[in-house]
Amino acid sequence: MRNHSSITTFIILGLTNDPQLEIVVFIFLFFTYLFSVLGNLTIIVLILVDPHLKTAMYFFLQNFSFLELSLTTACVPAYLHTILSGDKTISIKSCFIQIAFIDIVGATDFFLLAVMSYDRYVAICKPLHYVTIMNRRVCRNLIICCWASGVLVISPPLGLGLNLEFCGSVINHYYCDASPLLKNSCSDTWIIEQLVIVSAVLIFILTLVCVAVSYISIIRMILRLPSVQQRKKAFSTCSSHLIVVSISYSGGIFMYIKPSAKDEVDMNKVVSLLTISVAPFLNPFIYTLRNKQVKQSFHNTLKRFAFFSKKH
Repeated sequence: MRNHSSITTFIILGLTNDPQLEIVVFIFLFFTYLFSVLGNLTIIVLILVDPHLKTAMYFFLQNFSFLELSLTTACVPAYLHTILSGDKTISIKSCFIQIAFIDIVGATDFFLLAVMSYDRYVAICKPLHYVTIMNRRVCRNLIICCWASGVLVISPPLGLGLNLEFCGSVINHYYCDASPLLKNSCSDTWIIEQLVIVSAVLIFILTLVCVAVSYISIIRMILRLPSVQQRKKAFSTCSSHLIVVSISYSGGIFMYIKPSAKDEVDMNKVVSLLTISVAPFLNPFIYTLRNKQVKQSFHNTLKRFAFFSKKH
């Protein structure tokens, strides 16, 4: 029997039902989110104010930090509020808004990683033409294309999902995700499930091919360099991006490409937690700790701020 007319809210089960473990989860998520915000905002502001960081690479890094900050903000604060208040309900409208935002930002994130790999290819393989090829207009258009691609790929399954009728109200996750949402539907979800798979494959395969082609060309160029010092310098310019790519694709492929059995729900939650919370926390450190220019910019900005404070 369909009782979808009575379903107005969903119940978010969260990561655990154990009150003591929930406190540990809250502390962990609170501090990872806090440092994610501080780290990503620091990168965004530094690139905004420092004229030495006005290159294509840092422009893309700034946008990547914004996406990472948006992704974690869409999930973590809401779940922290749920733990504090004990209110596990979320309206259907809010649930769909959360799904749409997370999926669009997540898809755009992968397209931007592909663009950043192309940027590294141009920097290493065509250094003399880098400024000309990766000019401001091209960079701006590439960012627009990333967002447009994310919206276009996610829109078909999302649009069909708005017409679903629901008989169940329990979402076995700590935020609204497509897979547990579809399990609550009494409508036929076969078409939507196939579109979700196609969308995921398009996002991962297309962007992964772009990343792979770029890095194959980069590796070939690095191997042609005559000295070990030149090879190390060339590799260091793309090592941070390569680490972030590895983290993003490994987590993403596990969650969206690999079929999920019922006994693997908890594992999917953990992997999702790493992608939504831990990765945005680590990424600023990966880029700053391995980037002398960003570290120097940070020190210079702190000195200017200290001088300004003393003056006033």
